[in-house]
Amino acid sequence: MRVGAVGIALLCAVAVAGCGGGGAPEPTRTARTSAPRVVAAAPAARLRSATCGPRVGGGFRCATLTVPLHRRGPRAADGRTLTLRVALQDGASHPRGDYIMLTGGPGQPGLPFAARLAARLRSVTSGMRLVVVDQRGTGDGALSCPALQRTAGTSDLAVPPRAAVTACGRRLASARAAYTTADTVADLDALRRALRDPEWVVGGISYGTFVAERYALAHPRQTRALILDSVVPQEGAELLERVPLRATARVLGPAATADLRRVLRDHPDLGPGLFDAITERSIGVPHLGAVTRALRAGAAGNLRPIRTLLLLTRGEERGVPARFFSSGLHAATLCADAPAAWPGGPAAPLRVREAALAALRRRVPASATAPWPVSTAFGQGLLATCRAWPPTTAPPAPSRAARITTPALLLAGDRDLSTPLEWARAQARAMGDARLVTVHGAGHSILSREPGSTGRDALRSFLARRLG
Repeated sequence: MRVGAVGIALLCAVAVAGCGGGGAPEPTRTARTSAPRVVAAAPAARLRSATCGPRVGGGFRCATLTVPLHRRGPRAADGRTLTLRVALQDGASHPRGDYIMLTGGPGQPGLPFAARLAARLRSVTSGMRLVVVDQRGTGDGALSCPALQRTAGTSDLAVPPRAAVTACGRRLASARAAYTTADTVADLDALRRALRDPEWVVGGISYGTFVAERYALAHPRQTRALILDSVVPQEGAELLERVPLRATARVLGPAATADLRRVLRDHPDLGPGLFDAITERSIGVPHLGAVTRALRAGAAGNLRPIRTLLLLTRGEERGVPARFFSSGLHAATLCADAPAAWPGGPAAPLRVREAALAALRRRVPASATAPWPVSTAFGQGLLATCRAWPPTTAPPAPSRAARITTPALLLAGDRDLSTPLEWARAQARAMGDARLVTVHGAGHSILSREPGSTGRDALRSFLARRLG
């Protein structure tokens, strides 16, 4: 679900201001709890013209949209607001309507990708207007948690110090409950109304697919079609990462998988770091050669290439300013929305979480995480972050039986471990009108990074069939 080193390099390249500095501070399947006590009334949706600045290339005009910080709960009427930045593709007309493209993370801004997406999709989305947005807590309004930013960076799986996680949650204070996917979905519908669109095409990459799915569930009549690239299932990413762990054998192949097993048999402590490194190298154009060579050496008793690989991965993921990828937003959103591994969801006390995880670990069979040891599932960073995240009120969520009936195109790379092909297959089966296109040899993020045109050709065909 993450950006990866290639994505960060792209952000730095397109942003004239460069990659120095930090993000500005911001007021800054879950448990199905009872409905919130207070729900904020929908604000008047209004776009205000704004300069695009150096983050957005030519061919766009920009605007801002003001939304409530707190949309539910006792603080819903406190008057605090957020300003979201929006980029709208220029053009005299767009007879096929608006196509909003949602970026991933969570934590990734949208505006720096506007020009690249427009260029990549120019021949595919003719007659449509591309719309991108910096989702709440990203971009110029990024949540800033310096210690977590330094140690976790852009990774889902890097293991941050517990103190950094706790400090971030405390820094955000009551606002940490205001950065869930449900809040972003409400922001998006405010944007749709501001654009005066009765309906629009909603697309997403990685975490953006989860936002798009949740939008379609909440606003089916306003969702003309869905484009899901590198798919996160609509129930969210499981904290134990069991599906991506098992998918490693398919992605690496038999020889490298056997080497991985031999390394981890003697050095299980290397599991979380290796899982992170291998996943990182499935982002964009997969580059797994260094992984297979390091595993081969490790299986023969030479761990130096593996340790070098782990150091390189940590260097690639860290040192990224919050405005390019917010680790604080990443933690706040995922820990609210992911299916909890303990009773009580994100509101559960830490002692409840630890007791439930201890009991769960005794029950998880080796086959559930193979070729990785079970210790990797319980040691990787996604679980480590959310088990330490301060108790937070659970957001509203759709029923587990909710079904998306909107026409949908799903794109998945068969080398992707961040959002593995198994997730896309399961999501397609759960939808009423879905077509899944598997891009062989591709990794994470098809429409923005696939070297070939399989994904874009599929999108062109889908739009022609659905929109005319």
